[in-house]
Amino acid sequence: MVKKIALGVLILVVVFLGYVATRPSAFRYENSTVINAPADKIFPYLSNFKLGGQWNPFEQADPNMKKTFTGEDGKVGSVFEFEGNSDAGSGKLEMLQVIPNEFAQMKLTMTKPIAGEQMIDYRLTPEGQGTRFTWTMHGDGGFISKLMTVLIDCQKMFSNMMGKGFDSLKKVVETPEGSAPVPTQSPAN
Repeated sequence: MVKKIALGVLILVVVFLGYVATRPSAFRYENSTVINAPADKIFPYLSNFKLGGQWNPFEQADPNMKKTFTGEDGKVGSVFEFEGNSDAGSGKLEMLQVIPNEFAQMKLTMTKPIAGEQMIDYRLTPEGQGTRFTWTMHGDGGFISKLMTVLIDCQKMFSNMMGKGFDSLKKVVETPEGSAPVPTQSPAN
């Protein structure tokens, strides 16, 4: 009887893992919002790693996060290394592309809680009296990514985090002129 139960469990595990193996390993999560501010007021918060803590929900998950910055702020090649709690994780961000007031792309290399790489794109486009901010996270996570998408609604999880980030960024940049300091943006490479 015990052998039959063990064999049944083994078959279920094999079938489950077979199903996981059929899932796509590539992922793409994207969300956007309109911010009532011009692109030149928003962009420094997207391209300068030192300003990310003012709005980025992943950084805000650990107020005691250890942060190291190298390279010139807002420039291609700048790096932000972080070591946070279990909610924030540990890893590094590297700026790969900067088009002032339009686009920033970076590579995120996570080391904890799960090792992996993904790309993050921030795109700004004029819309009405404001600016549409589109935030995209994409990559190929291999088998672990496949398993996570079966067990967790990653689209919903990342959409919720992006929504928190949008709300925080709006609070930072939609303030009346003169009531909050606007950082300067150095020219991109």
